[in-house]
Amino acid sequence: MSRISVRGFAVASATAVTTVGAVVGVAAGGEQGSSDPVEATAADASLLAEIPTGQQAQVQTASLTQQADIQSTAADAEARKAAEESARKQAAEDAKAKKEAADKEAAEKLAEERAKKKEAEQAASRSATRDADSFTPQASYTVAEVQAMARQMVPGDQFQCFSNIVNHESTWNYRATNPSSGAYGLVQALPGSKMASAGADWQTNPATQIKWGLNYMNERYGSPCGAWSFWQANNWY
Repeated sequence: MSRISVRGFAVASATAVTTVGAVVGVAAGGEQGSSDPVEATAADASLLAEIPTGQQAQVQTASLTQQADIQSTAADAEARKAAEESARKQAAEDAKAKKEAADKEAAEKLAEERAKKKEAEQAASRSATRDADSFTPQASYTVAEVQAMARQMVPGDQFQCFSNIVNHESTWNYRATNPSSGAYGLVQALPGSKMASAGADWQTNPATQIKWGLNYMNERYGSPCGAWSFWQANNWY
């Protein structure tokens, strides 16, 4: 290899290194060196002037390739950062949706369990009640005896509502009669003869009157508490 060729190769190599160094220095904000980019460019131009035209093209191509690699690396890093941020946001949204679904499922399960428990309690209360025929008829009954019969016939969760109505209608007097309307008995059936559907002894047996009154409230208002709500709004039922 001739001296000129060796020199040209050396200069070309030095120029490539210098050019890359200048590009990197500018990209890094000048942190890797304090040399002036303008001075570096002038030096590069001086060196390139001493290199044959063919080798100049090779050096310039190498420099552009280095710049393209640096830009590609930066773009890849930015793309990775954006992908990581997107994945983080998606993971957070997935976790939130999963928690909301779990909370909803737990709430629905709790509501279902409560409904089943209430239904079981109501069924147990109904099964624990006695029928009017299970009481031995008496010649007369005290208020306490009539109330005790009602407690055994009316479901526990409905007794207070039933009691409120009876208190207002007859004050637990199973022989109470309304002189103006003719309503009769504990629940003031009008006419009183309606209660015959529950038993022929409707005039003298509180259990028969309670049976009829309970059936009436259930059929017309859904329950004694439904009847009591209506009574409070209208003063009759």
